[in-house]
Amino acid sequence: MPISPRFTSIYSSNWEINFIQCYPNGQLKHTELCNILQLTAGFHAEMGGLSFTDMQVHNQAWVLSRMRVEVTELPKWRDCVTVKTWIVDMQGSRSVRALELYVGDKKMVSSLTYWVVLNTELRKPETLALPFEHFEVYPKNVPTEKSFSKINLHVATTFLKNKVVLLSDLDIVNHANNVKYLEWCLDCLPPKTIYKNSIKAFDMNFLKELHWGDAIKIQATFEEDPNQLFVIKNDVKCFALAIEYS
Repeated sequence: MPISPRFTSIYSSNWEINFIQCYPNGQLKHTELCNILQLTAGFHAEMGGLSFTDMQVHNQAWVLSRMRVEVTELPKWRDCVTVKTWIVDMQGSRSVRALELYVGDKKMVSSLTYWVVLNTELRKPETLALPFEHFEVYPKNVPTEKSFSKINLHVATTFLKNKVVLLSDLDIVNHANNVKYLEWCLDCLPPKTIYKNSIKAFDMNFLKELHWGDAIKIQATFEEDPNQLFVIKNDVKCFALAIEYS
């Protein structure tokens, strides 16, 4: 697709929160929050000529490598939210993208994401084949208090549950969608932890792809509300989640 005549380097999209996206207490699910953030990023990329369809001409796709989300408050059912996004840095095979979510003038969520160009045939990173110089970058405009981090993988953990990757876990890139990793981990937390909105921030590191039929296990540090959770296949950590509680 050509670059949209409406393309701007800072983009915003409006969303109304529906009941399917919410926990039983009416708050937006953390997984659905991440979906909204990433869909907004996808719309911006599409307007700038870097959509999945554009990139598949060269057997390429954006995949998420790291993501930090800081939450002041979760939106609720029927809230109308605005998500703003822009590029902090973009070079060769990678892009750092910022996102903010507002209800009215109140900022509730900030996020910083790190994306890598994946060759979907070779399943390895490579340099972006499409032009991107029309995207202005804003290296000083970082929305989060902390940057995304490399999570320590060498911590003592305990087993939580086994799982097999299902068809419903896959996305258009034919691997487990990144939000599914978060869902698997959060489903292991006590519901009260979610309902009282005690998660103030979380970092995600996506380390290895998972595919249909993969047998995996979820492990976590030993606290009742664990601060680190991992998705593991054949004793190799494929995903790491670090949670900061209020």
